[in-house]
Amino acid sequence: MEFRYLGNSGLKISEITYGNWLTHGSQVENDVATKCVRAALDEGISTFDTADVYANTAAETVLGEALKGERRESLEIFTKVYWPTGPKGKNDTGLSRKHIMESINGSLQRLQTDYVDLYQAHRYDVETPLEETMQAFADIVRQGKALYIGVSEWTADQIRDGVELSRELGFQLISSQPQYSMLWRVIEDEVVPTSRELGVSQIVWSPIAQGVLSGKYKPGQAPPEGSRATDTKGGADMISRFMRDEVLTAVQDLEPIAKDCGLTMAQLAIAWVLQNDNVAAALVGASRPEQVADNVKAAGVKLDADVMSRIDDVLGSVVVRDPAKTAEGTPKTRAV
Repeated sequence: MEFRYLGNSGLKISEITYGNWLTHGSQVENDVATKCVRAALDEGISTFDTADVYANTAAETVLGEALKGERRESLEIFTKVYWPTGPKGKNDTGLSRKHIMESINGSLQRLQTDYVDLYQAHRYDVETPLEETMQAFADIVRQGKALYIGVSEWTADQIRDGVELSRELGFQLISSQPQYSMLWRVIEDEVVPTSRELGVSQIVWSPIAQGVLSGKYKPGQAPPEGSRATDTKGGADMISRFMRDEVLTAVQDLEPIAKDCGLTMAQLAIAWVLQNDNVAAALVGASRPEQVADNVKAAGVKLDADVMSRIDDVLGSVVVRDPAKTAEGTPKTRAV
Protein backbone atom coordinates (compact mmCIF):
# COMPACT_ATOMS: atom_id res chain seq x y z
CA MET A 1 0.00 0.00 0.00
CA GLU A 2 1.09 3.56 -0.72
CA PHE A 3 0.17 6.50 1.51
CA ARG A 4 -0.39 10.17 0.70
CA TYR A 5 -0.80 13.34 2.74
CA LEU A 6 -4.36 14.61 2.92
CA GLY A 7 -4.36 18.24 1.87
CA ASN A 8 -1.92 20.62 3.49
CA SER A 9 -1.88 18.61 6.70
CA GLY A 10 0.34 16.08 8.40
CA LEU A 11 -2.28 13.31 8.08
CA LYS A 12 -1.37 10.38 5.84
CA ILE A 13 -4.03 8.09 4.43
CA SER A 14 -3.96 4.97 2.27
CA GLU A 15 -4.25 5.93 -1.38
CA ILE A 16 -6.76 3.11 -1.76
CA THR A 17 -9.45 3.93 0.79
CA TYR A 18 -12.25 1.54 1.63
CA GLY A 19 -15.76 2.99 1.32
CA ASN A 20 -18.98 1.23 2.31
CA TRP A 21 -21.63 3.19 0.40
CA LEU A 22 -24.30 1.02 -1.28
CA THR A 23 -22.89 -2.15 0.26
CA HIS A 24 -22.76 -2.45 4.04
CA GLY A 25 -26.18 -2.65 5.63
CA SER A 26 -27.78 -2.68 2.19
CA GLN A 27 -26.49 -4.81 -0.69
CA VAL A 28 -24.48 -7.41 1.24
CA GLU A 29 -25.00 -9.29 4.48
CA ASN A 30 -23.16 -8.07 7.57
CA ASP A 31 -20.86 -11.09 7.79
CA VAL A 32 -19.70 -10.55 4.20
CA ALA A 33 -19.26 -6.84 4.85
CA THR A 34 -17.07 -7.67 7.83
CA LYS A 35 -14.98 -10.05 5.71
CA CYS A 36 -14.49 -7.25 3.16
CA VAL A 37 -13.23 -4.89 5.89
CA ARG A 38 -10.89 -7.58 7.20
CA ALA A 39 -9.61 -8.12 3.66
CA ALA A 40 -8.97 -4.38 3.35
CA LEU A 41 -6.95 -4.40 6.55
CA ASP A 42 -4.98 -7.45 5.36
CA GLU A 43 -4.12 -5.59 2.15
CA GLY A 44 -2.72 -2.61 4.06
CA ILE A 45 -5.72 -0.28 3.76
CA SER A 46 -5.88 1.86 6.88
CA THR A 47 -8.46 4.44 5.81
CA PHE A 48 -12.21 3.79 5.91
CA ASP A 49 -14.95 6.11 4.66
CA THR A 50 -18.64 5.96 5.47
CA ALA A 51 -21.58 8.31 6.15
CA ASP A 52 -24.52 8.44 8.51
CA VAL A 53 -26.98 8.29 5.61
CA TYR A 54 -25.58 5.09 4.11
CA ALA A 55 -28.26 2.42 4.67
CA ASN A 56 -29.86 4.95 7.04
CA THR A 57 -27.04 4.66 9.64
CA ALA A 58 -26.61 0.87 9.32
CA ALA A 59 -23.37 1.21 7.34
CA GLU A 60 -21.69 3.06 10.21
CA THR A 61 -22.81 0.36 12.63
CA VAL A 62 -21.44 -2.43 10.44
CA LEU A 63 -18.11 -0.63 10.00
CA GLY A 64 -17.79 0.02 13.72
CA GLU A 65 -18.33 -3.66 14.47
CA ALA A 66 -15.91 -4.77 11.75
CA LEU A 67 -13.12 -2.53 13.06
CA LYS A 68 -13.66 -3.38 16.73
CA GLY A 69 -10.46 -4.64 18.31
CA GLU A 70 -8.17 -2.83 15.86
CA ARG A 71 -5.66 -0.32 17.22
CA ARG A 72 -7.54 2.96 16.79
CA GLU A 73 -4.39 5.02 16.27
CA SER A 74 -3.49 2.91 13.23
CA LEU A 75 -6.75 3.71 11.46
CA GLU A 76 -8.22 6.75 9.72
CA ILE A 77 -12.01 6.73 9.99
CA PHE A 78 -14.07 9.19 7.95
CA THR A 79 -17.80 9.89 8.02
CA LYS A 80 -20.21 12.56 6.80
CA VAL A 81 -23.24 14.67 7.68
CA TYR A 82 -25.99 16.37 5.66
CA TRP A 83 -28.61 13.96 4.31
CA PRO A 84 -31.66 13.00 6.38
CA THR A 85 -31.48 10.04 8.73
CA GLY A 86 -33.78 8.49 11.29
CA PRO A 87 -37.42 9.59 11.18
CA LYS A 88 -36.47 12.45 8.85
CA GLY A 89 -37.92 15.22 10.94
CA LYS A 90 -37.63 18.91 10.15
CA ASN A 91 -34.14 19.20 11.71
CA ASP A 92 -32.85 15.76 10.72
CA THR A 93 -31.05 17.07 7.64
CA GLY A 94 -28.74 19.81 6.43
CA LEU A 95 -25.77 21.56 8.03
CA SER A 96 -27.46 23.47 10.83
CA ARG A 97 -25.63 23.55 14.15
CA LYS A 98 -28.36 21.38 15.67
CA HIS A 99 -28.11 18.67 13.03
CA ILE A 100 -24.31 18.65 12.95
CA MET A 101 -23.88 18.44 16.73
CA GLU A 102 -26.47 15.69 17.07
CA SER A 103 -25.17 13.79 14.05
CA ILE A 104 -21.54 13.60 15.18
CA ASN A 105 -22.63 12.07 18.47
CA GLY A 106 -24.73 9.46 16.69
CA SER A 107 -21.92 8.62 14.27
CA LEU A 108 -19.36 8.20 17.06
CA GLN A 109 -21.68 5.88 18.94
CA ARG A 110 -22.32 3.71 15.88
CA LEU A 111 -18.65 3.66 14.88
CA GLN A 112 -17.64 2.80 18.47
CA THR A 113 -14.95 5.46 18.59
CA ASP A 114 -14.29 8.67 20.53
CA TYR A 115 -13.40 10.63 17.40
CA VAL A 116 -13.30 10.51 13.61
CA ASP A 117 -10.21 11.55 11.73
CA LEU A 118 -12.24 13.40 9.09
CA TYR A 119 -15.80 14.74 9.35
CA GLN A 120 -17.25 15.80 6.00
CA ALA A 121 -20.12 18.02 4.88
CA HIS A 122 -21.86 15.60 2.52
CA ARG A 123 -23.29 18.43 0.41
CA TYR A 124 -23.46 22.23 0.59
CA ASP A 125 -26.46 23.53 2.54
CA VAL A 126 -27.95 26.54 0.76
CA GLU A 127 -30.44 27.11 3.58
CA THR A 128 -27.98 27.46 6.47
CA PRO A 129 -25.47 30.32 6.78
CA LEU A 130 -22.01 28.97 6.06
CA GLU A 131 -20.76 30.76 9.19
CA GLU A 132 -23.11 28.65 11.34
CA THR A 133 -21.93 25.43 9.71
CA MET A 134 -18.25 26.27 10.04
CA GLN A 135 -18.62 27.36 13.67
CA ALA A 136 -20.23 24.01 14.47
CA PHE A 137 -17.35 22.18 12.77
CA ALA A 138 -14.85 24.33 14.67
CA ASP A 139 -16.48 23.38 17.96
CA ILE A 140 -16.47 19.68 17.07
CA VAL A 141 -12.75 19.89 16.33
CA ARG A 142 -12.08 21.68 19.62
CA GLN A 143 -14.10 19.05 21.47
CA GLY A 144 -11.85 16.38 19.97
CA LYS A 145 -14.71 14.62 18.18
CA ALA A 146 -13.14 15.21 14.76
CA LEU A 147 -9.51 15.92 13.90
CA TYR A 148 -10.05 17.45 10.46
CA ILE A 149 -12.94 18.69 8.35
CA GLY A 150 -13.75 17.97 4.71
CA VAL A 151 -16.53 18.51 2.18
CA SER A 152 -18.16 16.48 -0.55
CA GLU A 153 -19.39 17.70 -3.95
CA TRP A 154 -18.80 21.38 -3.21
CA THR A 155 -18.02 23.79 -6.04
CA ALA A 156 -14.71 25.63 -6.25
CA ASP A 157 -16.27 28.83 -4.88
CA GLN A 158 -17.92 26.96 -2.01
CA ILE A 159 -14.61 25.32 -1.13
CA ARG A 160 -12.85 28.69 -1.19
CA ASP A 161 -15.44 30.23 1.14
CA GLY A 162 -15.26 27.24 3.46
CA VAL A 163 -11.48 27.27 3.68
CA GLU A 164 -11.44 31.02 4.37
CA LEU A 165 -13.88 30.61 7.28
CA SER A 166 -12.10 27.54 8.64
CA ARG A 167 -8.84 29.47 8.83
CA GLU A 168 -10.54 32.35 10.63
CA LEU A 169 -12.03 29.88 13.12
CA GLY A 170 -8.75 28.04 13.68
CA PHE A 171 -9.32 24.60 12.16
CA GLN A 172 -8.32 22.80 8.98
CA LEU A 173 -10.61 22.08 6.04
CA ILE A 174 -8.36 19.73 4.10
CA SER A 175 -10.38 17.60 1.72
CA SER A 176 -13.01 17.42 -0.99
CA GLN A 177 -14.84 14.22 -1.91
CA PRO A 178 -16.14 14.44 -5.48
CA GLN A 179 -17.07 11.88 -8.09
CA TYR A 180 -14.10 11.42 -10.44
CA SER A 181 -13.22 8.85 -13.07
CA MET A 182 -12.02 8.51 -16.65
CA LEU A 183 -15.63 9.13 -17.68
CA TRP A 184 -16.53 11.88 -15.18
CA ARG A 185 -13.93 14.66 -15.08
CA VAL A 186 -16.03 17.65 -14.05
CA ILE A 187 -13.66 18.64 -11.22
CA GLU A 188 -10.61 19.15 -13.41
CA ASP A 189 -11.20 22.72 -14.65
CA GLU A 190 -12.25 24.47 -11.43
CA VAL A 191 -12.34 22.30 -8.28
CA VAL A 192 -8.86 20.81 -8.69
CA PRO A 193 -6.98 24.08 -9.43
CA THR A 194 -8.74 25.85 -6.55
CA SER A 195 -8.04 22.95 -4.22
CA ARG A 196 -4.35 22.88 -5.15
CA GLU A 197 -4.12 26.58 -4.38
CA LEU A 198 -5.82 26.18 -1.00
CA GLY A 199 -4.09 23.01 0.18
CA VAL A 200 -7.13 20.76 -0.23
CA SER A 201 -6.92 17.17 -1.55
CA GLN A 202 -9.50 15.09 -3.37
CA ILE A 203 -10.78 11.79 -2.00
CA VAL A 204 -12.57 10.58 -5.11
CA TRP A 205 -15.59 8.33 -5.21
CA SER A 206 -16.70 6.07 -8.04
CA PRO A 207 -13.28 5.79 -9.76
CA ILE A 208 -14.61 2.75 -11.65
CA ALA A 209 -17.77 4.67 -12.62
CA GLN A 210 -20.06 2.41 -10.57
CA GLY A 211 -18.43 -0.63 -12.17
CA VAL A 212 -18.80 0.47 -15.79
CA LEU A 213 -15.03 0.86 -16.21
CA SER A 214 -14.54 -2.77 -15.16
CA GLY A 215 -15.87 -3.69 -18.59
CA LYS A 216 -18.53 -6.06 -17.27
CA TYR A 217 -21.38 -4.14 -18.91
CA LYS A 218 -21.55 -4.88 -22.63
CA PRO A 219 -23.27 -2.69 -25.24
CA GLY A 220 -26.55 -4.15 -26.39
CA GLN A 221 -26.68 -6.70 -23.56
CA ALA A 222 -28.68 -6.84 -20.34
CA PRO A 223 -26.67 -6.08 -17.18
CA PRO A 224 -25.35 -9.14 -15.34
CA GLU A 225 -27.71 -10.47 -12.69
CA GLY A 226 -26.87 -9.11 -9.26
CA SER A 227 -24.77 -6.23 -10.62
CA ARG A 228 -25.14 -2.63 -9.48
CA ALA A 229 -27.13 -1.79 -12.61
CA THR A 230 -29.85 -4.18 -11.40
CA ASP A 231 -29.91 -2.87 -7.82
CA THR A 232 -33.25 -1.22 -7.13
CA LYS A 233 -32.08 0.21 -3.78
CA GLY A 234 -30.14 3.02 -5.43
CA GLY A 235 -27.32 1.51 -7.44
CA ALA A 236 -29.28 1.38 -10.70
CA ASP A 237 -30.12 5.07 -10.48
CA MET A 238 -26.51 6.11 -9.90
CA ILE A 239 -25.09 4.06 -12.75
CA SER A 240 -27.76 4.96 -15.30
CA ARG A 241 -25.86 7.97 -16.71
CA PHE A 242 -23.14 5.62 -17.98
CA MET A 243 -25.39 2.82 -19.27
CA ARG A 244 -25.53 4.05 -22.85
CA ASP A 245 -24.24 1.95 -25.73
CA GLU A 246 -21.87 4.69 -26.94
CA VAL A 247 -20.22 4.79 -23.49
CA LEU A 248 -20.12 1.02 -23.05
CA THR A 249 -18.65 0.57 -26.53
CA ALA A 250 -15.87 3.07 -25.83
CA VAL A 251 -15.11 1.41 -22.49
CA GLN A 252 -14.60 -1.97 -24.18
CA ASP A 253 -11.78 -0.39 -26.16
CA LEU A 254 -9.86 0.19 -22.91
CA GLU A 255 -9.27 -3.54 -22.50
CA PRO A 256 -6.14 -3.77 -24.69
CA ILE A 257 -4.67 -0.75 -22.89
CA ALA A 258 -5.19 -2.43 -19.55
CA LYS A 259 -3.65 -5.66 -20.83
CA ASP A 260 -0.59 -3.80 -22.10
CA CYS A 261 -0.16 -2.38 -18.57
CA GLY A 262 -0.61 -5.77 -16.93
CA LEU A 263 -3.77 -4.55 -15.20
CA THR A 264 -7.44 -5.40 -15.17
CA MET A 265 -9.74 -2.70 -16.49
CA ALA A 266 -10.86 -1.86 -12.95
CA GLN A 267 -7.25 -1.55 -11.78
CA LEU A 268 -6.49 0.72 -14.74
CA ALA A 269 -9.43 2.94 -13.79
CA ILE A 270 -8.27 3.26 -10.18
CA ALA A 271 -4.67 3.86 -11.20
CA TRP A 272 -5.84 6.55 -13.63
CA VAL A 273 -7.43 8.75 -10.94
CA LEU A 274 -4.34 8.33 -8.75
CA GLN A 275 -2.17 9.90 -11.47
CA ASN A 276 -3.74 13.26 -10.56
CA ASP A 277 -1.44 14.81 -7.96
CA ASN A 278 -4.39 16.49 -6.24
CA VAL A 279 -6.00 13.12 -5.54
CA ALA A 280 -5.04 11.74 -2.13
CA ALA A 281 -7.12 8.58 -2.36
CA ALA A 282 -9.46 6.56 -4.53
CA LEU A 283 -12.51 5.23 -2.71
CA VAL A 284 -13.30 1.62 -3.51
CA GLY A 285 -16.07 -0.60 -2.20
CA ALA A 286 -16.57 -4.32 -2.38
CA SER A 287 -19.33 -6.89 -2.18
CA ARG A 288 -16.79 -9.74 -1.99
CA PRO A 289 -13.41 -9.88 -0.17
CA GLU A 290 -11.52 -10.86 -3.32
CA GLN A 291 -12.56 -7.58 -4.96
CA VAL A 292 -10.55 -5.72 -2.33
CA ALA A 293 -7.37 -7.64 -3.16
CA ASP A 294 -7.87 -6.92 -6.87
CA ASN A 295 -8.42 -3.19 -6.35
CA VAL A 296 -5.37 -2.77 -4.13
CA LYS A 297 -3.12 -3.83 -7.01
CA ALA A 298 -3.69 -0.34 -8.47
CA ALA A 299 -1.73 1.20 -5.59
CA GLY A 300 1.62 2.63 -6.62
CA VAL A 301 1.01 2.07 -10.36
CA LYS A 302 2.52 4.74 -12.61
CA LEU A 303 0.94 5.27 -16.02
CA ASP A 304 3.15 6.93 -18.60
CA ALA A 305 2.04 9.79 -20.83
CA ASP A 306 1.45 7.50 -23.79
CA VAL A 307 -1.01 5.38 -21.81
CA MET A 308 -2.87 8.46 -20.56
CA SER A 309 -3.08 9.75 -24.14
CA ARG A 310 -4.38 6.42 -25.45
CA ILE A 311 -7.12 6.45 -22.81
CA ASP A 312 -8.18 9.95 -23.87
CA ASP A 313 -8.25 8.92 -27.52
CA VAL A 314 -10.38 5.84 -26.80
CA LEU A 315 -12.96 7.61 -24.64
CA GLY A 316 -13.17 10.76 -26.75
CA SER A 317 -16.51 12.51 -26.61
CA VAL A 318 -18.15 10.22 -24.03
CA VAL A 319 -16.16 11.91 -21.23
CA VAL A 320 -18.21 14.40 -19.16
CA ARG A 321 -16.14 17.50 -18.37
CA ASP A 322 -18.63 20.30 -17.70
CA PRO A 323 -17.68 21.92 -14.34
CA ALA A 324 -21.26 23.14 -13.93
CA LYS A 325 -22.23 19.54 -13.13
CA THR A 326 -20.84 19.98 -9.61
CA ALA A 327 -23.19 22.89 -8.90
CA GLU A 328 -26.08 20.91 -10.37
CA GLY A 329 -25.54 18.35 -7.62
CA THR A 330 -26.06 20.92 -4.87
CA PRO A 331 -29.60 20.46 -3.47
CA LYS A 332 -31.65 23.63 -4.01
CA THR A 333 -33.60 22.89 -0.84
CA ARG A 334 -32.91 20.47 1.98
CA ALA A 335 -33.97 16.89 1.41
CA VAL A 336 -36.65 15.67 3.85
